[in-house]
Amino acid sequence: MINAVAIQGVVGSFHYIVAREFFGSEMKILECLTFDSAIDSLFHEETDAVVMAIENSIAGSIIPNYALIDTNEFYIVGEYYLDIQHHLMALNNQDIDSINEVHSHPMALLQCKSFLKKYPHIKLVEAKDTAEVAMLIAEKKLEGIAAIGSEMAAHHFGLKILAKSIQTISHNETRFVIVKRGMEELNGQLIDKASLKFDVDHKRGSLAAILNVMSDCKLNLTKIQSLPKIETPWKYAFFVDVTFATYKDFEKAKSILSIMAENFKILGEYKNERK
Repeated sequence: MINAVAIQGVVGSFHYIVAREFFGSEMKILECLTFDSAIDSLFHEETDAVVMAIENSIAGSIIPNYALIDTNEFYIVGEYYLDIQHHLMALNNQDIDSINEVHSHPMALLQCKSFLKKYPHIKLVEAKDTAEVAMLIAEKKLEGIAAIGSEMAAHHFGLKILAKSIQTISHNETRFVIVKRGMEELNGQLIDKASLKFDVDHKRGSLAAILNVMSDCKLNLTKIQSLPKIETPWKYAFFVDVTFATYKDFEKAKSILSIMAENFKILGEYKNERK
């Protein structure tokens, strides 16, 4: 039973929206300013799950979050895809010509790069959370400053939307993962996706051999991300997502990969939400 869920952000953030949609409106949510503090709450058993963005269709992977899951020995037990619509918002007496600064999370600024280029006089300021900026603008009555965030954030904090859907590409999705301390006890028939981590020898064809095993076992590679191994310069760990039609195919692949790959590790087994 889940009693509380941690998110990075406050009410109106995209993490907040996902937590509400995935766990229901009655779930207790712990608001954290950083992913590290959200993970710490799970580690110290203050919460039972963390909602964490892992990649975006425009900006790509959020690499540090892979490391947070891995180093803390946590497991991905689910995923959620959210259509991200970024809106520019400010106090009700403001218009876009009166804005001197736009504050938002670096990923949001990156996703809205083309729109913001139209206003070269506006200074871009990185912040920890999209919705927190909206909250501060409302609480401190900050004129000349705008936030980029969700429609929920604008409504919740009583801000005016100056421009809607300003992200560079209209279809902008972020994939969020649900992280827990232990693997879920799910029926094998419901599991059709897994997240894996492994190292390979620094030899020609090592990675290709691993990928061939996945193909031979009927696994579909949906994501591959390398991450430097800090303790071993110029050696990389690989984070991989795979989908499969039957769990039996995945079990076969696991048995082979655990022998072939170095430091083979299952980061999670769960239901594929993107069919």
